[in-house]
Amino acid sequence: MPNRAVIHTEKAPRAIGTYSQAIKINNTVYLSGQIPLVPDTMEMVGSDIKEQVHQVFRNLSAVCEEAGGDLGKIVKLNIFLTDLSHFETVNGIMASLFSEPYPARAAIGVKSLPRDALVEMDAVMVV
Repeated sequence: MPNRAVIHTEKAPRAIGTYSQAIKINNTVYLSGQIPLVPDTMEMVGSDIKEQVHQVFRNLSAVCEEAGGDLGKIVKLNIFLTDLSHFETVNGIMASLFSEPYPARAAIGVKSLPRDALVEMDAVMVV
């Protein structure tokens, strides 16, 4: 039976549904989708894509740290955007936060996201 642990931190938004912030199975951590909510207020950070992307990465980072890792240990990143024209912005911000080898990734255009967010990301991390 694999070693399973629920990951939770107050430094990231609490779950707004029936899910955990992350689940760790042995040395693999499955991070749930993060939208640009500010953990203390549970309000959206703003309507600017740059602000929202930075907040999502702050949220993911907090969950990674609680699980014993950091953004650099992410091996798979899924990015959901309501407007794929924002991809270049996301890519630029990623370049400032990640170094090679970069994680495998997908960028997916979606019609809408919870709380009218412009971006959501989930990830898989190995620690």
